Amino acid sequence: MISIRKSLVALGVAAALFAQPALAQKKEAKLGWKLGAQAYSFRLFTLSEALDRLDSAKLQYVECYNGQTIGGGIEGKMDFKMDAAKRQQVKDLFKQKKKTLVAFGVVSPNGEEEWKQMFEFAKAMGIQIITSEPKVKDLDVVSRLADEYKIKVAIHDHPKPSHYWHPDSVLSAINGRSKYMGACADIGHWVRSGLDPVECLQKLNGKVFSLHIKDLHEKSPKGHDVPWGTGVCNVEGVLAELKKQNFKGVFSAEYEYHWERNWPEIAEGVRNVRAMIEKL
Repeated sequence: MISIRKSLVALGVAAALFAQPALAQKKEAKLGWKLGAQAYSFRLFTLSEALDRLDSAKLQYVECYNGQTIGGGIEGKMDFKMDAAKRQQVKDLFKQKKKTLVAFGVVSPNGEEEWKQMFEFAKAMGIQIITSEPKVKDLDVVSRLADEYKIKVAIHDHPKPSHYWHPDSVLSAINGRSKYMGACADIGHWVRSGLDPVECLQKLNGKVFSLHIKDLHEKSPKGHDVPWGTGVCNVEGVLAELKKQNFKGVFSAEYEYHWERNWPEIAEGVRNVRAMIEKL
């Protein structure tokens, strides 16, 4: 009898642990938030291996980048110029791994022909957001194609002296252009540039399409990634501001530290953020 009770207790605990991510994801879905990861976090591995590593963090959504070896029996690398047959193989891989491709970047196509290839690729793959630091000369082309394809382009901020390091430069780029042009808020890079992430989000109010969400161990250009909620980026304040703005979009974990085995730290950060979301 005792052993049966112990077994039932163990099953109950296991069920509760299994249900926790599902309940958290329901809250995220209600908010219109999609927690996922930028595959660049796993740049030492193939895309196929990266998708497997997301299971430990209970993450569904993926942002891919140009140049990652695909793996999983598929030759070549991720490339927005890949042919239709290769695209289908990658789509099949995502289906097999039960993951959803939602974004792609950071890319900076050169000229109208390459941008059209990028949009065609996004359309074929079901990609909702192109993460980019577009060349200034291409902004009008990007605006026109974004309207044509109805696919969002989120302008990403690398740290200064990158052209888009400050929210003002992003606002200048999208002013008067397509409603499908907005921001990919990399909050860690803002902190590396000496900016306050909540203030940056307030400047971009209503224009944020996605995030590269980071937390850093210190406020400096040398700050390295730590699990969300354990660093200096005020992740809790960021989430509260996004809720206030009625943000709906993608959170990509971009973890650029402990490259050989960073997924336990990503998983810790996801647990922390989901606990914060429960309190919102």
